[in-house]
Amino acid sequence: MHFQPTEDQRALRKGVRELLEARCGRDALRAAGARIDRSLWQELGRAGFFALRLPEAEGGVGLGLPEAALVFEEAGRVLLPGPLVATHLAAGTVPGAADGTVVVTRADGGLVPWLEEADVVLGDASGAVPVRSVDPLTPLHRLPSAPPGEPDPEAVLLTAAEQLGSAGCTTGMAVRYAGEREQFGRPIGAFQAVKHLCAGMLVRTELARAAVYAAAVTADPVEIAGAKLLADEAAVRGARDCLQVHGGMGFTWEAEVHLHLKRAWVRAELGQTAAQAEEALAAAL
Repeated sequence: MHFQPTEDQRALRKGVRELLEARCGRDALRAAGARIDRSLWQELGRAGFFALRLPEAEGGVGLGLPEAALVFEEAGRVLLPGPLVATHLAAGTVPGAADGTVVVTRADGGLVPWLEEADVVLGDASGAVPVRSVDPLTPLHRLPSAPPGEPDPEAVLLTAAEQLGSAGCTTGMAVRYAGEREQFGRPIGAFQAVKHLCAGMLVRTELARAAVYAAAVTADPVEIAGAKLLADEAAVRGARDCLQVHGGMGFTWEAEVHLHLKRAWVRAELGQTAAQAEEALAAAL
């Protein structure tokens, strides 16, 4: 079995990566802050980001969940801000979501991201109060005494794909920095302790990649729970290890390492938490 993306899927990923890298650089990310860049959102709509899985007869691209996972992986690589998952899932049901003219968020569990920036809120967000987000680029509201709802498997999978993209990015950042930064006349990547950190990051990322891609093909809720669990671990631990490789430099505002860690912490609490994923996996045994 050759479990690899097809040529068309690789071309899709390449096109999305080029678009996002051109529009979501370091300066643009910081300039936007905790606000949605509406022009970028509409450009994503024109590129088919939100209508990716709508049938062509309805103005969509006509692709499936595996392609959506690849696209959201690229979004995670560049820390693309905004309620991407909610808007993508609302395409076809909320007018304007598919073409990026309407921003949709969802009251799912105890946290509601981007509540004040959204045009449409799905679910009951009454009584939500703003809270200080650990990620300065992701505003959050909390629902008081919100009972944990049944997670949407597709939302969980796409969030896991974003975590996977972040894990892949921090792995690459750590390896590049380890090859450039010198101590005692040698690149720090020559030291065994740093090698082990980078190797561990790669192993966790590739394990999560296999799980996310497989779950995107099967769409099985149990496999999706496992993929989210592994992707959360790869993103959070990968960003922490990347910070370790960078040292104090990684905590500066100019660096992106700490932003990946903070975004990974937030995503780990959205859709399906680690505790919920573990319960779903245990119930399936």
